[in-house]
Amino acid sequence: MTMKLNPLILALSIAAAFSQSASAANVKVAFIDPLSGPFAPVGVGILHSWQYIAELANKEKWAGNNTIEIVGFDNKASPQESLTQLQAAIDQGFRYVAQGNGSGAAAALLDAINKHNERNPGKEVVYFNYAAVDPDLTNSKCSFWQFRIDANSDMKMEALTSFMAKDKNIKKVYIIGQNYSFGHQVTRAAKDYLKRKRPDIQIVGDDLHPIGQVKDFSPYVAKIKASGADTVVTGNWGADLALLIKAAKDADLKATFYTYYGSTTGVPTAMGASGADRVKYVGYWNVNNKGYVGHEIVDGFKKKYNDDYYAMATYTGVKMLSQAIVETKSTDPVKVAFAMESMKVKSLNGEVEMRKTDHQLQQPLWIATWVKVNGKDVKYDQENTGYGWRTDEVVDSYVATQPTSCQMKRPASGNKG
Repeated sequence: MTMKLNPLILALSIAAAFSQSASAANVKVAFIDPLSGPFAPVGVGILHSWQYIAELANKEKWAGNNTIEIVGFDNKASPQESLTQLQAAIDQGFRYVAQGNGSGAAAALLDAINKHNERNPGKEVVYFNYAAVDPDLTNSKCSFWQFRIDANSDMKMEALTSFMAKDKNIKKVYIIGQNYSFGHQVTRAAKDYLKRKRPDIQIVGDDLHPIGQVKDFSPYVAKIKASGADTVVTGNWGADLALLIKAAKDADLKATFYTYYGSTTGVPTAMGASGADRVKYVGYWNVNNKGYVGHEIVDGFKKKYNDDYYAMATYTGVKMLSQAIVETKSTDPVKVAFAMESMKVKSLNGEVEMRKTDHQLQQPLWIATWVKVNGKDVKYDQENTGYGWRTDEVVDSYVATQPTSCQMKRPASGNKG
């Protein structure tokens, strides 16, 4: 027996289905960072972090019926290659970009995105800067199209040196960093802020080395040892930090390391037991936080990738993008960008706010020390070492906040509608 379908009901059903599919978009984000070369382990791990949070967002419908997809583009840690990959992504229809490993690449991308958007109205691109922390990027080089979801290096140094200032055992500080814009900014800020807060501290050394090229840091460590430094401040990341820590371990250097990126891929393994109680980091989150907020994500990520979830800016970024899409009922980058200005979201580190004046996220900062897992305040280790990060202090957003010199230029069609 054949059933006859009511033509009106059938037409309405088809229209409803079409309307639903038409209103749901797949928002593609181009992740442009090193996926090969010495910094590949960091890049690949963070790409997975973006993808994992996007999958969670899609499952929980953070962006309504819209989905978010993160696709990797290998810039080989090169500013020039970043521009090639940006153009490839734009040619493939990507309207959102995420990048963070290297402020040199960030500056190149930002300049190219500014020019592209000026020349191609209606095809604008929005840039999520999740880790390139040169302060100039939200000061003299600030852009409406960039949203920095990490704290910049001055914010981190403000928090770090306030913490250091309380330790009267610190007498002699050695600064070492990578020879590019971020490394220079860390050196400047460390000197300026320590002089202001602890003028009695002596800066006994200041080295800048080629980024991603040094295979043996023992000559640098020998200089640190000879200087009599009791403390080392470094903005090194990736292989450059892992190899520096390894050389310090091999030379039995007793100094305490204050780092920005002690929790990034490869560094925990390089430290092992020798770094216990002597390596610290400043960052926007610690998995070993009070209440272990975000532990479900950490557990799920470990299960899927056998890796550690530490790049929590990925959660903040996907959350903000999703919220803006819902608020504007649009995936258009211009509308989304206006919606993200002054936006507040609940992230894994508390409530955070995107400052409208310069698009620099304001958020709490953590200072933590590398210690043996104890199941109490240090439940999670890193890289299966049996050691993890103990929270020493949580610095409120307002403490680390910094003034900005940004003169934001906004699109002429400055409405959210």
